Amino acid sequence: MEDVLALDRVQKGRSISDAAITRLRTAGLIEGRKPRLHVSAVVAEVTDTRADYIRTRALDDSHYAKLVEDYLDKFGSATRREIDELLFSKLSDALDDQQKRNKVSNLLARMRRDGLIRNDGSRGHPRWIRAA
Repeated sequence: MEDVLALDRVQKGRSISDAAITRLRTAGLIEGRKPRLHVSAVVAEVTDTRADYIRTRALDDSHYAKLVEDYLDKFGSATRREIDELLFSKLSDALDDQQKRNKVSNLLARMRRDGLIRNDGSRGHPRWIRAA
């Protein structure tokens, strides 16, 4: 019964004890990092909350990188604001705005290090383009 109540708290976005987290995670009923826990795909299917599960689950970074590459191929360049507008709605709902900004920053930095994109603007006002 305690696990059922803990699962209910997770679905409602409330905190649960570390012991309950361990039990539920071992049973495969929850995913995510504390404090942003969410129910697993198994629970989402049983409770008919599959759409919520997909919205809170993170996608692979390659998916986001492909979106940025497609945008740059189509329009030539993008400001950071334009990239934020492109990706923010696609990022997990489990992230707050600051975490989404950090995620996009890390993604752009990784793409730059991998030689996929480069900054053709300044540090304060970046203009991202495809690397030649």
